[in-house]
Amino acid sequence: MAQKPHEHHQKAAEHHEQAAQHHKEAAKQHQAGQHEKAAHHAHLAEAHHIHAKEHHEEAAKAHLAMHGTKH
Repeated sequence: MAQKPHEHHQKAAEHHEQAAQHHKEAAKQHQAGQHEKAAHHAHLAEAHHIHAKEHHEEAAKAHLAMHGTKH
């Protein structure tokens, strides 16, 4: 069974939270001069942003499937 819209919204929120954690760690590592580690965490943050966007898109599709395209 397909996920419901609220489940996609929840997953997107979780990915945003994880991205924020990686951004904070990237800043910490950069400040410490650990540029490779900073870049690694920045890439992980970007991956979480991409996954969050995918969940937002799936939520929109699920909303349309449930409610149609009425305006």
